[in-house]
Amino acid sequence: MTVLQAADLRFGFAGDTLFESVTFTLSLGDRVAIVAPNGSGKTTLLRILAGEIEPDAGSAILRRDATLGFYRQSHETAAKGDVLGAFLAGFGEVLTLREQLHDAQHAAASGTPEALRRLADVSDRYALAHGDEVERKVAILAGHLGFSERDLARPVESLSGGERGRLHLGVVLARQPEVLLLDEPTNHLDLDTIAWLESWLADYRGAVLIVSHDRAFLDTTCRATMELGRRSFRVYGARYSDYVKLREEDLQRERALAQRQQDMVDKTEDFIRKNIAGQKTKQAQSRRKMLDKLERLERPEDVWSAAERVAFRFAPAARTGDIVLEASGLGAERGGRRLFSDLSILVRRSERIGVVGPNGAGKSTLLKLLAGRGGPDDEGTVKRGTNLQPGYFDQHLGDVDPALTAVDNVRRVRGDFTVEAARQYLARFRFWGDDPLRMVSGFSGGERSRLALAKLLLEPKNLLFLDEPTNHLDIPASEILEEALVGFEGTVVLVSHDRRFLENVTTRIVSVRDGAAEVYPGGFKDYDDETRRRAQAAAQARDRRETPRKSAPPPKAASPEKDAKQKYEAQRQAARDIEKKKRRIQELEASIAAAEKDRDGLRAKLKQGPADDWEKLAKMAQEEQGLTRKVDTMLVEWAKLSEEVK
Repeated sequence: MTVLQAADLRFGFAGDTLFESVTFTLSLGDRVAIVAPNGSGKTTLLRILAGEIEPDAGSAILRRDATLGFYRQSHETAAKGDVLGAFLAGFGEVLTLREQLHDAQHAAASGTPEALRRLADVSDRYALAHGDEVERKVAILAGHLGFSERDLARPVESLSGGERGRLHLGVVLARQPEVLLLDEPTNHLDLDTIAWLESWLADYRGAVLIVSHDRAFLDTTCRATMELGRRSFRVYGARYSDYVKLREEDLQRERALAQRQQDMVDKTEDFIRKNIAGQKTKQAQSRRKMLDKLERLERPEDVWSAAERVAFRFAPAARTGDIVLEASGLGAERGGRRLFSDLSILVRRSERIGVVGPNGAGKSTLLKLLAGRGGPDDEGTVKRGTNLQPGYFDQHLGDVDPALTAVDNVRRVRGDFTVEAARQYLARFRFWGDDPLRMVSGFSGGERSRLALAKLLLEPKNLLFLDEPTNHLDIPASEILEEALVGFEGTVVLVSHDRRFLENVTTRIVSVRDGAAEVYPGGFKDYDDETRRRAQAAAQARDRRETPRKSAPPPKAASPEKDAKQKYEAQRQAARDIEKKKRRIQELEASIAAAEKDRDGLRAKLKQGPADDWEKLAKMAQEEQGLTRKVDTMLVEWAKLSEEVK
């Protein structure tokens, strides 16, 4: 069932088009990713779909009776009341009754008959609204997002930025709307919570549209991928990793076709110039008319090309000794809570160590201890090797001064840089035009992250401490940083929750959780496999312990005739629904096969010579693109139905 339709959406600023021709539909059960570099308008598109801003052209229509939830990066949660009240914000009646019940309980302390009657009345209405059940469900959801039972009573204004992000996500999820728009939902989540969110979305019955730079999260949650460009909008019935390969194949084919047409145009124009006044005037005039009527094929838009021009290059640095850090007996407490203790680790040259664990476990604290930035009460010693030139990336971007321009931030580190030299350097980090002269206070999170990395790499470094370096980077920037770190000749200690980044970069893992820190040999994939193996073994051991204690279930009472009839009718209806879906799957398979055959035939013709009929060839190219979109749409529906009838 379709719940959201977007038709020919266009939007821009001051006459500069941000995107156009955006057309798609969302149905219940759809899981779709929107991808593009930072600044392409992904958040703007979500805001249009949510009805917050009007498009310049086109329409976005939500089904009349459908509800919509929108998780924003900026997580503007009202700083009033307690955390539980904020979680209940989507349940208006329950929240109102909860507040009335709270007031009535205070008033009942007077013991007057009127106050006691009011307390009884409000308590009854709260029970009829299933307030306790709603609160229990919300408390379970809050627990999965890292809020303890004690946290639920905290005032919202006491929460940190990351906690507010998780609160806002919980507020949106708790309502379980038919349409869910998620803008970078994993930014403030740890690995455990991301895994929980993936499983929650797998069971969610509504439609989901996700903007994220977390490639592993997109692969796990989304069955289709939409690419947002300035003048193109591509839809692929494939997960992100497959989309990357498919789009490259499409771009190569479309570039080749556009080049072949351009070669024909150049050849024809050359013929016209040479013969317009000679004996072949009529032929030249005929070919000119043909060119005038020809529908020109534009070179395909590669939305990632500019984003891929980031250059994270490390300046040559001195070679360190083989032993870079030797830590012994490291331990720390924060707020009276033990984070970890008695951690010893030897860090060798060229190692890339990843620190992982739940939010609040002490990952950043451990990184600071290793970097020599710990507090006076922290425990243990860290012996440092020779020739160290350390650099530190702070996830809060404290090294970036928002009161200065990007150029001034760079010149704070390199006073020998002229303004032009600073601008040339910043161009390596995708700051072009007037961007280097803008105040940093107006920068996006991604721009600030790139500027912080630019400052870090201004001087030679052979030991890097990186705290969530990819948090605000888009996918190309994250991938380029990965490549740079893998090729880095120095040593890296990093904190991250980006699984693909951790898989591609790390050579050893330190896990911090439950008041302890443990060192795992091998990279993140080895650590992940070992963690899963331990969890499975623990679950099996728990089942073996509990099995003898389980008493045989009591025999079921005979079902009343009415219940049996209802059960029978429900089974018949479920069987009819399954058969209907199976028939639709067969129809889709036949339609997909026919459309793929037609598309492949068109592609074969497009590879052949044009025989000078370029107008026909242009129409064929449009038909091929239309068939490709049609096949992708049918594949998405086929995949969804196939999962439902398993």
